[in-house]
Amino acid sequence: MVFVAFEGLDGSGKTSLINALGVELKAQGLGFIRTREPGGTPLAEEIRTLLLRTEGEAPLPRTEFLLYAAGRAQHVETVIRPALKEKKWVLCDRFTASSVAFQNGGRGLDLQKINWLNEYATDGLRPHVTVLLDLTVEESRKRRDGRNVKNSSEDDRFEREASEFHERVRQSYLRQASENKDGWIVLDSSQSPETLATALLQKLKEKKWLVS
Repeated sequence: MVFVAFEGLDGSGKTSLINALGVELKAQGLGFIRTREPGGTPLAEEIRTLLLRTEGEAPLPRTEFLLYAAGRAQHVETVIRPALKEKKWVLCDRFTASSVAFQNGGRGLDLQKINWLNEYATDGLRPHVTVLLDLTVEESRKRRDGRNVKNSSEDDRFEREASEFHERVRQSYLRQASENKDGWIVLDSSQSPETLATALLQKLKEKKWLVS
């Protein structure tokens, strides 16, 4: 079993890449689950609604992070850890690196406290690898705008943040990846979904997690 977390700015192509990996895992006869944060369990999905809604009282940065941590604790113990015990791959759209990127990089909360609470919420569980789909803030916004037009949807609370906020988030992701090169795979999200999928599968085969 392998726990893979997918990170990146909105519109970076995480969903498409998760889909592509799922197709390969199925072809190789490997069991897997797909999940996401915030969310992944009924309780955590309720927390997700609180975090992303644009109406009502907005949480303060510290409250925001505590809500993420609460949902994560529920998610890990009721979904992720059981799947790993069943020898399944776990493909998770966002995990602890998002908290570092958004709450430390974006909001400016203390990194040491974020790391401590992440560790507590997960009870020490970490992804085997984190896949970062790196995308410029400008391109992220263009893709979100196109998605909103296509789906008649609107930006959530985080997506409405200023470009400067999202640039800090992006730089935090890149910094995290540079500090743990063995634990991260960084892909250029300006490439086609097919190219990204090929690159990811090659990296996973190099780690001997997939057969060639």
